[in-house]
Amino acid sequence: MKEFPAMTSDSGLAVPRIAVILPCYNEAGAIVQTVEDFRRALPHADIYVFDNNSSDGSRDLAREAGAIVRRVSQQGKGHVVRRMFADVDADIYIMADGDATYEAAAAPAMVAAMLEDNLDMVVGCRKSEAEEAYRPGHRLGNWALTSLLKQLFGRSFTDILSGYRVFSRRFVKSFPVLSAGFEIETEISVHALELAMPVAEVVTAYGARPEGSVSKLSTYRDGFRILRTIFTLYRIERPILFFGVIAAFLVALGLGLAAPLIVTYMDTGLVPRFPTAILVTGLMILATLSGMCGLILDTVVRGRREVRRLSYLGFRAPSDFARRD
Repeated sequence: MKEFPAMTSDSGLAVPRIAVILPCYNEAGAIVQTVEDFRRALPHADIYVFDNNSSDGSRDLAREAGAIVRRVSQQGKGHVVRRMFADVDADIYIMADGDATYEAAAAPAMVAAMLEDNLDMVVGCRKSEAEEAYRPGHRLGNWALTSLLKQLFGRSFTDILSGYRVFSRRFVKSFPVLSAGFEIETEISVHALELAMPVAEVVTAYGARPEGSVSKLSTYRDGFRILRTIFTLYRIERPILFFGVIAAFLVALGLGLAAPLIVTYMDTGLVPRFPTAILVTGLMILATLSGMCGLILDTVVRGRREVRRLSYLGFRAPSDFARRD
């Protein structure tokens, strides 16, 4: 297992290596302020800006502000997060957007919460008094998607779409990023829930974008993508329930169609509607196949979850950053 030594503070005590990782796409009006805010909040942290094909000079501005700039050619926030998690080495990772909307001053408290309780993720739950910062449509969509996730997976976060998160090294290096776009936050949340990771939430201020900075989030298009991601992850992570519901529906439909045939057969000893009888037979066969698929896939998912858990356990806990192997 490749590890690296912890940093040493002026007092001689070991301190964790902290990396601030900022996705960026055409944020010339906000990226400098974002970098400067996190530099003030975390003077010893390495600040990375991963630029996603910006055409407004964001890369040069971030570099001039003192950030380490990397370029990601594949368009989409999910692709950017995949590169960030793969390329950056640190003990603690702080992910935020490059639009200066998240409260950088809250980062030290979030890091302290992680180290104190050995957490793997701390989510910055957005709280905003400014209408232009958090539009009603986005609030409603976030509430609906968060509630749906809780119904499907049994538990959830207060703000599953927050882009402000603090991760442990073992979370980052054991998380197989598969999403391409803004649905990445949903995938991150489900990953933490499925592996029963220790997590927490911290309420943070959420401000309006600076003048010249424009949101890249489409309320309806990205909302439907996130909804599709939730159902896809539910099918993958809960196959016995997903296919069990399909099987139950097919059985109920088949029994509903078969009831008149059974009554007629009991009265006359005849089956007058052979097409309906054949359809009922087909529905019952499909229901059986669906149920069996759920059982088989549930075994596969259990094996995958065990492998992911073992990969996760291959890394140190957040508070063990000073230990040598």
